Amino acid sequence: MNSDAIKKDVPKRALFHALGLTNEEIDRPLIGVVSSYNEIVPGHMNIDKIVKSVKTGVTMAGGTPLVFPAIAVCDGIAMGHRGMKYSLVTRELIADSTEAMTIAHALDALVLVPNCDKNVPGLLMAAARLNVPAIFVSGGPMLAGRVQGKKTSFSSASEAVGEYAAGRISKEVLDEYEANTCPTCGSCSGMYTANSMNCLTEALGMGLQGNGTIPAVYSARLQLAKHAGMQIMELLKQNIRSRDIMTMDAFENALTVDMALGCSTNSALHLPAIAHECGLELNLDILNHISAHTPNLCHLAPAGHTYIEDLNEAGGVYAVMNELASAGLLHTDCITCTGKTVKKNISGCVNKDPEIIRPLDNPYSKTGGIAVLRGNLAPDGCVVKRSAVSTEMLQHKGPARVFESEEEAMSAILGGKINPGDVVVIRYEGPKGGPGMREMLNPTSAIMGCGLGDSVALITDGRFSGATRGAAIGHISPEAAVGGPIALVQEGDQIEIDIPSNSIQIDVSNEELAARKVRWKPKEQHVTGYLARYAALVTSGSQGAVLSLGQ
Repeated sequence: MNSDAIKKDVPKRALFHALGLTNEEIDRPLIGVVSSYNEIVPGHMNIDKIVKSVKTGVTMAGGTPLVFPAIAVCDGIAMGHRGMKYSLVTRELIADSTEAMTIAHALDALVLVPNCDKNVPGLLMAAARLNVPAIFVSGGPMLAGRVQGKKTSFSSASEAVGEYAAGRISKEVLDEYEANTCPTCGSCSGMYTANSMNCLTEALGMGLQGNGTIPAVYSARLQLAKHAGMQIMELLKQNIRSRDIMTMDAFENALTVDMALGCSTNSALHLPAIAHECGLELNLDILNHISAHTPNLCHLAPAGHTYIEDLNEAGGVYAVMNELASAGLLHTDCITCTGKTVKKNISGCVNKDPEIIRPLDNPYSKTGGIAVLRGNLAPDGCVVKRSAVSTEMLQHKGPARVFESEEEAMSAILGGKINPGDVVVIRYEGPKGGPGMREMLNPTSAIMGCGLGDSVALITDGRFSGATRGAAIGHISPEAAVGGPIALVQEGDQIEIDIPSNSIQIDVSNEELAARKVRWKPKEQHVTGYLARYAALVTSGSQGAVLSLGQ
């Protein structure tokens, strides 16, 4: 075992005795339990209880659990100010610090307990990099809120701000949204980035059934944690390691489930980063390839009016996987953290509610929930959550309204300066240009709240929250900071978006774009500390944020 390097040495054993461990505990396998608990993030405030249950499971199965922390940022709290520049970069900090702690202390295996947007992929990256036996159990999703008799979620509160600014609701109603949209602990209740990644952890084979869908406040979540603690000992016994599970077939399964569920566009950043740590390469083109033959079966918030708790009741991720497998759309022979194959895991997991999980013969669309667009505005690609775009906006052409930051765009939207038909362009928000690739939930929510969701598109070299809906196209690559075409767009230029054709074009000749490129000067940046290091090392475009700083 890895831990033999430390527990057979007298001085090191002395330090373990200082922890209060007995000889019996020291001699057992040492299992790291990575706790993302904190008192800042609603998705993490319950993780201390989950960690306690994990420890119980590990101890029951004959291991010694040793807890250490991982940081986590709440994107909702970080949104709309300079704090969002720090969100994506924490993914690398989480992966790096987990690697350091695990190797420094010669741990034998890991149970990783994440929940929110960068915390889940950061720990998956660490598990892949370390390649020790590992299993995940998330903090679980928040229950949906209720306002005026309707279920709501965090994005409902964001859109309510736009509705209030447009005079469509009263201050009293806005206050009701504030008080009631986020009623419990847990990751926000729709198919946003956190829940997307927790569901995809099941699809990858790194989490037990229910990891992505059992609500945070259910006692079943604690039972799941105990089972994860017990199961890590079985994985250690069988020497099933992370990269034995996270194969290319497993990533293709995850992308297929992604398309069926209608997950966050941020999965297009995170899954390639995790795969890269496994020595595998995923490019944007594989998204369209898988989307072309994968039906979209779920319209969870923000795409629709159902929530993760509803998906859980309908049978969860395994029920969706069983639907897909029945059409031959999954690799079912992949080994998983259960020690069994995908085929054995999902056998008998039936769809209990065809309104929540559409059957294959009645999908929301015949193609997947995410699409990659290319064209002279995004020669290296961009990403849109197709399942959250209204039919009216699948094809759109309009004049560019150009803004150099999220703040500038928000001022114009809430100030009533955006008109039906416009294409809002927010640039210099990419991984290098931001730096940090901020999420643009506030502008898209403001557009929806102002009643412009069916007539105004938004494109950016930043990224979009999983809570985003409407014609929001992000991850434009190359980004403005390196002279990508988005940097050359001028006010009034006609931009044409054709999502069914996977196309995004600016109606400007190649000669004119070349002339603009000669005149272009990069925007000056004034950043220090970790952000400056990130901006200096990251490569351009949507794939830039995929790469770890240490490479």
